[in-house]
Amino acid sequence: MAEYRSSAHAVFDIKYHLVWITKYRYRIQRGEVAERARDLIRQICHAREVTIVRGAVSPDHIHLLVSAPAHLAPSKLVHYIKGRSSRRLQEEFPNLRKRYWGQPLWARGYFCATVGAVDEETVKAYIENQRWEEDDQGFKITAPTEP
Repeated sequence: MAEYRSSAHAVFDIKYHLVWITKYRYRIQRGEVAERARDLIRQICHAREVTIVRGAVSPDHIHLLVSAPAHLAPSKLVHYIKGRSSRRLQEEFPNLRKRYWGQPLWARGYFCATVGAVDEETVKAYIENQRWEEDDQGFKITAPTEP
């Protein structure tokens, strides 16, 4: 059973699988740098009410499975994490600042896939089994029209 989260007007379970790589795929995340990257990502996620379900810091990329609040778009979440962690890591590790010459630590772009307790086929079947009055390209109306 999914653990649902709630806000003032919504109940939700939104999970994302996120992956991004270091710029030029440099294998820079080892030892203290890897530990600090992990700590920074934890802090940034905590500040945004994002729960890290699982995570991995590899030498040249990051994998995260996160549970996010309904109001936070995945693009904004990745923007916050990549931007703040890049800036802080370069401030704290001069060798990174030297290697990247003031450019971001992370490559452009990222991978994002939603993860859910119910698969797409189950949702389709649930919707298909509703009472239908008419079908308009897979988007049906369930209530009868008024006389």
